Amino acid sequence: MRIATWNVNSITARLPRLLAWLESTGTDVLCVQETKCSVEQFPADELRELGYESAVHATGRWNGVALISRLGLDDVVTGLPGGPEYEGVQEPRAISATCGPVRVWSVYVPNGREVDHAHYTYKLQWLAALQAAAARDAAGERPFAVLGDFNVAPADEDVWDPALFEGATHVTPAERAALTALRETGLSDVVPRPLKYDRPYTFWDYRQLRFPKNKGMRIDLVYGNEPFTAAVKDSYVDREERKGKGASDHAPVVVDLDV
Repeated sequence: MRIATWNVNSITARLPRLLAWLESTGTDVLCVQETKCSVEQFPADELRELGYESAVHATGRWNGVALISRLGLDDVVTGLPGGPEYEGVQEPRAISATCGPVRVWSVYVPNGREVDHAHYTYKLQWLAALQAAAARDAAGERPFAVLGDFNVAPADEDVWDPALFEGATHVTPAERAALTALRETGLSDVVPRPLKYDRPYTFWDYRQLRFPKNKGMRIDLVYGNEPFTAAVKDSYVDREERKGKGASDHAPVVVDLDV
């Protein structure tokens, strides 16, 4: 079974690449973030032609998450149970479902913007709600994983130059402590192979030639429970999909399971 997570940074803009990638990689389940579309605009018909079902939680131009599966989508939950609101709205940042033998969450954690911004407080509240919501599934005997764009680099080695991030979001002790608390529910970090260079970065900003210079961050994560991690046979960052015209600024993270 092949599971992947990918912040596509607009599924409409990335659709030709997405369809070709699904077909060429044989991915069974894809967790998608930052769809940037409404439910009505989501390309469910095109995906269905390739044999995939879709579950979508999206409201329009910003955010949005989805699950794409050719192994079924059962017990779908849209939204983060107990999740906080931002400016009076619970944003579409989480969706979960059972896909064959595995239960998965696709999550798009708030960016946080700046440490003294209200969005940073919202980010920490959101991560606390994720910890509470995921705890039951994490403790179960069924393979379970939370996959997505966490907007947090777990350690200094997960950013290309830690000194440049000092005092900024994505690397603060509070954000990393929130990831630690999430792992303490019974989850482990499935660290992928980088395929090139020595660090498995998953995001490279479009600006300042950061991708060809490999000035990246590892912020797209896979956190699985013990039955999930015991089944992992391989995991890698598909860096090739970050190349070329029309690429997302994130690369897919792929996990192969023997379940």
